[in-house]
Parts: sequence; structure tokens; C-alpha cells
Amino acid sequence: MRFSKTFVKTLRTAPKDETARSASYLIRAGFVHKEMAGVYDFLPFGLKVMENIKNIIREELNAIGAEELQMTALQNPEPWQKSERWDSEKVDIWFKTELSSGGELGLAPTHEEPITNMMRTYIKSYKDLPAYVYQFQTKFRNELRAKSGIMRTREFLMKDLYSFTTDEKTHNTFYHQVENAYKRIYERVGLGDCTYQTFASGGIFSKFSHEFQTIIPVGEDTVYYNKDRSIVLNEEVVIPEVLDEFKVKKEDLESTRAAEVGNIFTLRYKYSEPLDLKFTDSDGEQKTVFMGCYGIGVSRVMGVIAEKFADDKGLVWPESIAPFKYYLVGIGENGVKAAEEIYAKDPDNILFDDRDLRPGEKFADSELIGIPYRIVISDKTLAENKAEITSRKDGKTELIDIDKILDN
Repeated sequence: MRFSKTFVKTLRTAPKDETARSASYLIRAGFVHKEMAGVYDFLPFGLKVMENIKNIIREELNAIGAEELQMTALQNPEPWQKSERWDSEKVDIWFKTELSSGGELGLAPTHEEPITNMMRTYIKSYKDLPAYVYQFQTKFRNELRAKSGIMRTREFLMKDLYSFTTDEKTHNTFYHQVENAYKRIYERVGLGDCTYQTFASGGIFSKFSHEFQTIIPVGEDTVYYNKDRSIVLNEEVVIPEVLDEFKVKKEDLESTRAAEVGNIFTLRYKYSEPLDLKFTDSDGEQKTVFMGCYGIGVSRVMGVIAEKFADDKGLVWPESIAPFKYYLVGIGENGVKAAEEIYAKDPDNILFDDRDLRPGEKFADSELIGIPYRIVISDKTLAENKAEITSRKDGKTELIDIDKILDN
């Protein structure tokens, strides 16, 4: 990408109503554009980050046997009425609309009902199970208050995975596979050392569900943890009987703010029963399918990463999800010519700042945008047949032979 060829411009200021540091930087650096409260457009740089996160998730889920599909955001009321979740008095985050021909549709806040209803077509026998399906889909939730930039929005990209099994034992095996896949995902996107599997309420489905919480000062949740963080509890389950079960005392636990970046639930028969999702077992008996669901807010993860690693100069992207690996600047006639040659070797991984700006402005933008490495080639460095490379993460700079600059 040549910076001169993109419509994206860096901005000196962000909307005044953005209080989250990550939101301000994402807007100023040209990753997102704010349409209205809780609604954002993802610009080319932001879309590349989102796709990189999606690809990591996709690789890990495919590796445990899940299949990707794409469902519609428009929702038929019928399956939701069967589960009693169409009623806006019971589920108050619906966006609904009237069809011009009559009748009502909704915009999906999640997909348990439609996926369960759809699987009735494909699951008939125990031979059709287990089935594990996931999608990346835009969800719509009429949140009372959208805040923290892309970390809590009214329209967002979610990865939702659903499991369909013959029994609880098979479900539990897959559930543990998802736990481990999620840990690998957070490790690969750069959140591995600050994200913890957390016990949370299982609601009516099970004793506990599991959340994945990233320790971050602007997080909306409070979590409690023991000294070695082998036990992490959402505040909602820090009650006497749970503390007794884990053999800990509240006064021995520390608390901190955290942002939920994923969750996994055992659903049991919550949706398969009212939607009549059954299979015939090996003895010819009709049985109800056992279900689980597993979510990751993809755009939310992007916002948490932006917030977690940003510094006073701008964004700092982990290399695994950054839109580009290198930010390239040429200074002086010979420096620009040499930069052109470097850019031609790997244009997909380089943002070449070929704009007619002073070097200082380019350096400031490189720090704001947060690409992992900045390469500077000038007449001075060329005198030694070298280029200067600076790590955005730690600010360390070194001179490297110009022929080996992209080997870093």
C-alpha cells in the first residue's frame, strides 16, 4: 500500500464524545469512521486488522473440526417466538422492522434460534452427529448506552460457534477443545498473558459458564483472582457457596477491571427442546439434541487490543494482526529511490509513506498508526549501505544491511 494512493487521512483530533483512548486513536489513525453513537465503519486499515483476527480464529476452529457457514442477519419471528425471546419485554435489545407487505422482522442479536431451526433439516439420526458450525456475522443490539468505542457498540462483528451432540459427554469433550482453542487464539492475537478463563454464571443452563476476560482498566467487568491467578471469578459469582467450592476466602482475593473478549456456554436443551431438534438414536428412540454455544466479539477484541497496547503516541499493534508489518519512509532523493526498491519486494506487508510531507510528520503518523516496524532509508544510512529500523513496541532502533532489512 502506498500512503499516497489511499483515501484515508490521519486526523489531529477525534470526535469530542469519544472518551476511550483506543476509540480516539482508531479514528485519528484512519482505522474506523464513526457514523453515530455505537456505529462505526471499518476503513481499509481497520478491515485488514479485522481480517487478520478472523483468520486466526478460523484456523483454530477449523483445526478442531468446526465448519464455517454464513447465516442471514434478518430474522423470522417464528423460531424466536418458540423460545419466547421475540418478546421485547423479555429481550430488550431487539432492532425490529416492518415489512412493506406486512409482518415483522428482526435484526439478529445472536443466532441460537435460527441455527437450531436450520439444523432440523440436516440432523435426523445419531449418524448426523456431532455437528459443529460457526460463522462471522454482524449482530445488532439496541444497547441503552454504547461506549468505549468499538468495545461496546450497537452493530458489531461476532464469531458464534454452535455444537450439536448426542449427549453431554460428547459435548464436554468438544467444550474442552474450544477452551484450548480460545487460549491459542488469545495467545496468537497478543492477549495471551493478560487474558484469563473466568468462571461466570451459567444461568439456567449449568452451574457455571466460562468467560475469557482481558485485564484492562476501562473494562466493564470486575473479576476476582487468587495469587497465582489459577482461579479467576466474575464478580457475579463471588458468593459464599462458590468461594467454599473453590476453597478460597474473599479477603484473600484481589480484584481488577476486565473486558470480556469471549464466552462459552453449555446450553443443554434450552433451544433444541422448544424448537424440536431431535435425532433417532441407535435403538430407534427419538432424543433431543444436546447443545453448546461459543462466542468471540471480533470487533470487540480489536478494540481491546487497541486499548491494551496503545501508548501516549498512538496505537501499538501486535505483529500477528497488524495491517502491515513495515512502515517505510525514504528521505532524500537517493533514500526515496532505495525505498521504492524495498517496497517493490513486498508491497503487501509494507505501508510506503510516499506522501509529500516532512519526515517528522511521517514519523508521527507511523507512531499513531502503530505498525510494528518503521524502516527509514536516507542518504546517511545509504552511505553505509544500511537502513534504520525502529520497533514500535519498545522504541529500539538499529541499523541493518539494506539487503537484509525485510528479514527482520
